[in-house]
Amino acid sequence: MTAFVVVACSVLGLVVGWMLDPVITRVPAPVLGPPEPDAQVAQSDVRRVVVAIVCGALFGAMGARFEGSWALPAYLVLTAGLVALAAIDLETYLLPNRLVYPLMFATLALLGVASLGDGDGAAYVRGLVVAAIAFSAFFVMNFVAPRAMGFGDVRLSFVLGLSLGWLGWGVGFVGFFLSFLFGSVVGVALIAFRLRSRKDHVPFGPFLVAGTLTAILLGADIVSWYLGT
Repeated sequence: MTAFVVVACSVLGLVVGWMLDPVITRVPAPVLGPPEPDAQVAQSDVRRVVVAIVCGALFGAMGARFEGSWALPAYLVLTAGLVALAAIDLETYLLPNRLVYPLMFATLALLGVASLGDGDGAAYVRGLVVAAIAFSAFFVMNFVAPRAMGFGDVRLSFVLGLSLGWLGWGVGFVGFFLSFLFGSVVGVALIAFRLRSRKDHVPFGPFLVAGTLTAILLGADIVSWYLGT
């Protein structure tokens, strides 16, 4: 059964990833204005293939992770939304409200259904608490250093905290720790190879997405390894 779920989710991910390209192109368009047609077509072709492959792989991994759980739809929708947001942030340095808010409401609703279906209301409450803590912490960081932490990251932190906290306190910590770790390592590497200077802005959204998805898939194992259990 697991193999069937993984294959089915992978195929679904390829389709969803392929269909995400118009979303990635059009959602931030009112802010940025239309790009040059030739550049848009070339960029869109490469991006569409990459996003489809990434979504296919991640959907398959989510299928293996949540097979038999009511949470699977929630984490598939979350994955699609996060991949789209990461691609948009890489290209535009934006995390558009028009995508963040629908993803937030969808995650709230689907994880609520999953908590009822799996009979684990405590997971939903824990997710909400972690989401509130994450939002508060990111809000403070944005207030202290607005140039280092955009408010789009603050909004997204609530969604990430909810999805991570639903899986456990330790998974929530691992997700945000990995996000900052990935961001620091890549930032240092970019500076070391002189691809960016210390004054250049690097979008943090993709690192939040990478840390969150890694923790969703492997966070429980990382916590068990760290605690020696």
